[in-house]
Amino acid sequence: MSKLGNIPVQAKSEKKRTNPLARVFDELIQFCQSRSMFMLHYCTGCGAIELPPAMTSRFDMERLGIQPMVTPRQADILLVTGYVSVKTLKRVILTYEQMQSPKYVIGICSCTVNGGMYWQSYATAKVLNEYLPVDVYIAGCMPRPEAVIMGLRRLMSNIENGKGNAWKDYYERYDYYLGNQQHLFGDDWQTPVDVIGEAKFYDLEGEETYGEHTRTLEQHQEPLEAAVMRVKL
Repeated sequence: MSKLGNIPVQAKSEKKRTNPLARVFDELIQFCQSRSMFMLHYCTGCGAIELPPAMTSRFDMERLGIQPMVTPRQADILLVTGYVSVKTLKRVILTYEQMQSPKYVIGICSCTVNGGMYWQSYATAKVLNEYLPVDVYIAGCMPRPEAVIMGLRRLMSNIENGKGNAWKDYYERYDYYLGNQQHLFGDDWQTPVDVIGEAKFYDLEGEETYGEHTRTLEQHQEPLEAAVMRVKL
């Protein structure tokens, strides 16, 4: 990773689109994205109990184009279903960063909003959107399957209307999120995902992408080493 302080940051210029059909295609793409979503349910707490009935025949979320996925590489939605301990939050962040963009986060249960019944616990992360951009909160302890379906429908509506853009905030204000993560995990916190490289790729690099905390990351970041397979004879 190069010296972050030496990388010039340029303001993004709005590109004028001359194709009159561009908006039509955008709306078609957004409609298709909203009707075909794979979710990865990270079962951190008791809210996960509400997912089986929401998936099965009575409520059948698959009729909405939503179905479960087993890996973050193929998932569009990350469901965080309950309280998040500080130790678990590391894995939640790593899972989120491995997902391809555009990606969305839904926080289920009051624990993801304000800590819920664990708000006094030293080992629980209280407000999820201080560490990840959350698109939809579904409050309750626990929310019923109807509420889960309603939250998913709200996310679908936001995507279809071009408002499901919280994922961009992670790249545009990466220094803010990284700072909150370092506050919990220590200055040597790092993941193997090159978030700044992705911000450049998506043209979402901005002034708040860099800062005090990305400079701290640069000091502690170690390059990834390829795994070496050795055969003993």
